[in-house]
Amino acid sequence: MKEVRSKGAPSPIGPYSQGVEAGAVYCSGQVGLDPATGQLVEGIVAQTGRALRNIAAVLEACGLTMQEVARTTVYMTDLAEFPQMNEEYAKHFSTPYPARSTVQVSGLPKGARVEIDAVAFPRRKAASA
Repeated sequence: MKEVRSKGAPSPIGPYSQGVEAGAVYCSGQVGLDPATGQLVEGIVAQTGRALRNIAAVLEACGLTMQEVARTTVYMTDLAEFPQMNEEYAKHFSTPYPARSTVQVSGLPKGARVEIDAVAFPRRKAASA
């Protein structure tokens, strides 16, 4: 296994890696923390966008993009905000969209309203003739 680190995503707030490369890249859950300020951005739309940009930064650190994401899990403190989260989420992916589960939780780190984790697989390179 190889740890993945990116200055474009917030530093871990506990004993975990931003991501781990082990065949696939497993991105730890990201909340809407701005890596420049360390502060949580305001609102479900902003937090969703920031969490996904944080994931993109972790993936970029190992040469991947959001197009290689095969699976995400979205944790929300209030599923009533699902439509707003979903609309923002859709802006960060294109078809085929990753498989996804969304669950409501009683709380998230730093008082976040959404946390997203991801699993990405490098695309296979075409064989040369």
